[in-house]
Amino acid sequence: MSLKKKLGMGIAAAALGLSLIGGGTYAYFSDTEVTNNTFTAGTLDLAVNPSVIIDVDNLKPGDVMVREFELQNNGSLDISSIDLTTSYNVIDAKSDNTDDFGKHIKVLFLENADKTGDGWVIGDFNDVISETTLYDLQNMTPDAVENLQSWITWLFGLNGEGDGLEAGTSDQMYVAFEFVDNGNDQNEFQGDSLELEWTFTAHQTEGELR
Repeated sequence: MSLKKKLGMGIAAAALGLSLIGGGTYAYFSDTEVTNNTFTAGTLDLAVNPSVIIDVDNLKPGDVMVREFELQNNGSLDISSIDLTTSYNVIDAKSDNTDDFGKHIKVLFLENADKTGDGWVIGDFNDVISETTLYDLQNMTPDAVENLQSWITWLFGLNGEGDGLEAGTSDQMYVAFEFVDNGNDQNEFQGDSLELEWTFTAHQTEGELR
């Protein structure tokens, strides 16, 4: 066989080998499936009903005002805690006032009836807030949906619901305010008004393995 023929056959064999190697990539069986995945975040949606808890006029020392309202979880996620913060603004009717009207408005109690397990009881041992002025309450951040179990509720088995507020549920709240009569001259407060802002801030529960 001539050198020319040998070279020709060698080139042809090499070309065939390359085509087999290249074609072999597509020779195996294959199957493909596509997955479509979704991540959807839940929602925290806290509502206070009614949105105005108290609106009174013509107050005088010694007056006590009891109100009720609901904390509602209208979201899709459970709430672990609801912080209550207090701020207020006093509008003095007289320019020479020296005292803070907020020191004379006392929160007698703020009770979560769903957590106490005994309904509404004045002076309950399980109150969220008990016996403090609006002035002092500014420096506190109580949890409105914490089960503050006391020895007396434990003794009678009145434990109520656990901490937090589950999605789609609500807690019944009762609050009482008093314009304290301190037995002294309180004439400087005549005509004064106090604008109270309570802010309820809901927090999610801890993340979990899903």
